Amino acid sequence: MPGTNLTREEARTRAALLHVDAYEIELDLSSAREGGTFRSTTVVRFTAAETGAATFIDLVAPAVTEIVLNGRALPLENFADSRIALPDLAAENELRVVADCAYTNTGEGLHRFVDPADGETYLYTQFEVPDARRVFANFEQPDLKAAFAFTVTAPAGWVVVSNSPTPEPTGEGDTRVWTFEPTPRMSTYITALIAGPYVGVFDSYDNGAQHVPFGVYCRPSLREFLDADAIFAVTRQGFDYFQEKFDFPYPFAKYDQLFVPEFNAGAMENAGAVTFRDQYVFRSKVTDASYEARAATILHELAHMWFGDLVTMEWWNDLWLNESFATFAEVVCQAEAPGSKWPHSWTTFANQMKTWAYRQDQLPSTHPIMAEINDLEDVQVNFDGITYAKGASVLKQLVAYVGQDAFFQGVRAYFKRHAWGNTRLADLLGALEEASGRDLRTWSEAWLETAGINVLRPALEVAEDGTISSFAVLQEAPALPAGARGEAVLRPHRIAVGLYELVDGSLVRTERIELDVDGARTEVPQLTGRARPAVLLLNDDDLSYAKVRLDADSLAVVTEHLGDFADSLPRALCWASAWDMTRDGELATRDYLSLALSGLRRESDIGVVQSVQRQVKLALDVYADPAWRETGLQRWAAAAETALREAPAGSDHQLAWARTLAAVARTDGQLDLLAGLLDGTETVEGLAVDTELRWTLLVRLAATGRADEAAIEAELVRDNTSSGQEHAATCRAARPTAEAKAAAWASVVDSDALTNYVQEAVIAGFQQADQRELINGYAEKYFASVKQVWETRSHEISQQIIGGLYPSYAVSQSTLDATDAWLASADPAPALRRQVIEARAGVERALKAQSADR
Repeated sequence: MPGTNLTREEARTRAALLHVDAYEIELDLSSAREGGTFRSTTVVRFTAAETGAATFIDLVAPAVTEIVLNGRALPLENFADSRIALPDLAAENELRVVADCAYTNTGEGLHRFVDPADGETYLYTQFEVPDARRVFANFEQPDLKAAFAFTVTAPAGWVVVSNSPTPEPTGEGDTRVWTFEPTPRMSTYITALIAGPYVGVFDSYDNGAQHVPFGVYCRPSLREFLDADAIFAVTRQGFDYFQEKFDFPYPFAKYDQLFVPEFNAGAMENAGAVTFRDQYVFRSKVTDASYEARAATILHELAHMWFGDLVTMEWWNDLWLNESFATFAEVVCQAEAPGSKWPHSWTTFANQMKTWAYRQDQLPSTHPIMAEINDLEDVQVNFDGITYAKGASVLKQLVAYVGQDAFFQGVRAYFKRHAWGNTRLADLLGALEEASGRDLRTWSEAWLETAGINVLRPALEVAEDGTISSFAVLQEAPALPAGARGEAVLRPHRIAVGLYELVDGSLVRTERIELDVDGARTEVPQLTGRARPAVLLLNDDDLSYAKVRLDADSLAVVTEHLGDFADSLPRALCWASAWDMTRDGELATRDYLSLALSGLRRESDIGVVQSVQRQVKLALDVYADPAWRETGLQRWAAAAETALREAPAGSDHQLAWARTLAAVARTDGQLDLLAGLLDGTETVEGLAVDTELRWTLLVRLAATGRADEAAIEAELVRDNTSSGQEHAATCRAARPTAEAKAAAWASVVDSDALTNYVQEAVIAGFQQADQRELINGYAEKYFASVKQVWETRSHEISQQIIGGLYPSYAVSQSTLDATDAWLASADPAPALRRQVIEARAGVERALKAQSADR
């Protein structure tokens, strides 16, 4: 029984048989305020290469009321197991399916949300990977593209947005009808529908004869916070840059960006109707790093209009063609576009995205960038740090290898050759080979088709007079975990070696040597006979994807002067190297803490500051020797309080340190400060204790027993919004009582009533590192229930539970043994096995790091 799965072989067979021309889809959403189900009517026209053949169309729905193929009614029993069997096809076919489809509260299909601020109902679709079939019957695979024409009946007074420009609604009474023009040919997963009493701000992109209408939408309760002008500015920057680099005009009729509630991802690249999580509409003060992250997401989704929507991968094994390219494009646009506010975006990428990739690439589930995707369950767990961040890193390496001009020349040819079609890896590589004159097959095999991350180490000898007598770059093959797919290889790298000296208290690069590294040892004769610099930094400018180590003397200088690099990128590279060494057990957690306490005082990049703050907290919670952990936490909390009081009033650094203190405060004095900031009896000059910061303070007070239910309810009265309700759920689950933990567990595991965001909030409150004695006992319950969760919940909901409730703070051999016993006996599905193995790897790594810290 396939359930909701689809294999690659089934998709191949269906694609060879069918050519899909067009869909006409009628959705009756007049029942949206009541919830339940809605009427979906689909008419699809398609041809078949073989008359008399049979196939199936996909649909996830509570009921089907009509199936008519070529004028012949088919038995309703043909709908089974999320498929409708279609026998005896003609050369040209017309299928009509009428179904009752279900609204969801999981962020999949047609999500329904009621805003507590106004009591109104808001809808939006999220279809990637296979969830358009929850709204209308379709052939749910990316290579069966078609034109889509939506007709929507919805309550009067609503806004309805889809891929095509929004028409004037017709009708009278309580409902209206919106009839959209057909779209260009596109895949099912990038169609979209957003409906409800959303409010919009409008503008346009005008470039000569080109006119593209813009719209930015949100709920009315967020309208006062919607900084549409800033969003339009970033969007125009992307239009200018991408159209120039791609030499292909924006391919759709308009460009709407909609900030929607309870969205599972950061955003989704629906053609001409991009949906974003509405946390990007900032209700309270945030640091510049948050604005940079939002801009990156805006540019990422805009890049998808070409790479993903105009040209789409044939099957999900080439998902990286979409995501890696869009990630690379977002960063290079921010770094190079005229007027960009974040030209340091490669620093952010090195410190955040690549750290994610390095972590993912060292898990037992690591896989090549071009992954083997056998079915939909495979791809649903493959939206990971390899597909996004490692892929983008490798594209940056490729640009360094072939040159940026040749790279974009190849991309232009690729778009022109494959517009509105589907492609494989070979199509892109072929275009790049033509443009650059290089044979990329060997490069592809090494970088795209193998797993793991290489380590680059310096090997140098210094003569008695202080000059370098020899210098080489050593490359280690990836240490692939047991069970990982692929084989360990040495790869070709294009890297730079930076030479840094201390000049007036700053570490300044005095020379840069760019070279190719290949094999286990690469000599660098250019350094022979030179005076040894203060720091020798491999992979300077972050051209390649590799773990980098410093020689002992450079590490000593960096430990004392990390914050003194004149430029942000080498600082970020050294921060990333130190963090990776900590995770690998090569640097003790207490030494990483000392490095952070020294370096953060002089770190100006707020994104780096916030990343290191998160990493220090994680290291102390799970990588520190348990006997020393509390000492380290107290040092960190005291440093956070001092930094909060000393930071410039109203600065981003002040806010970042306030949030850090709120996450770790432990002494009576520190908790008194949090309580005083919350009730107004304490102030820190320049610190705005606004809505989001108030909840941050309250979560810690609840977790330490300093705030009770009455305090949580009082705060919810102040902020009775969807965000407020989620924060309140976190606070309640964070309380340090057995009753609170039992209630949280039951609401998530024993019931399926919670929405995706409230469930996520409860899990966050339940998992408190300081409450091990309360939560470690739930490990047995976890293993008793996790398979049933996988089998009975949707993908998004089950993934939250499987990863979020794993006993990750129970760092012990017994946790590993319990996991192994479950894996041996439960016979889990491959995607479920992968998630549990990834969680297990975190505990295994923590045990190693704790041993190093001892």
